[in-house]
Amino acid sequence: MAKEITYTIFTNGLGFNADCDGRHVGEITFVRSGLDKFIIDHTAVDGEFQNTGVGLDLVRHVCELARNQHRKVIPLCPFAAAMFRRYSEFDDIRFYHTR
Repeated sequence: MAKEITYTIFTNGLGFNADCDGRHVGEITFVRSGLDKFIIDHTAVDGEFQNTGVGLDLVRHVCELARNQHRKVIPLCPFAAAMFRRYSEFDDIRFYHTR
């Protein structure tokens, strides 16, 4: 049977925890940049839960929050950057620097 993962936003609003049966199994953090951007700076998933979709779901939670707040996302964390390259679902909120 698949284990249920719950995702909760940090009390300071700058990240999400992933928990399974009361155990912390992952997290993602971001910072605000200006009024309209988030910078994802860290993603970590417990070894047992890697390659199960937990990391991707953490990225999705940040992106949904960004959409709700009309922000763009800069994925500086290597994992988040890889997910942005791999999945077109993030194209609408990726921040592209223009001069």
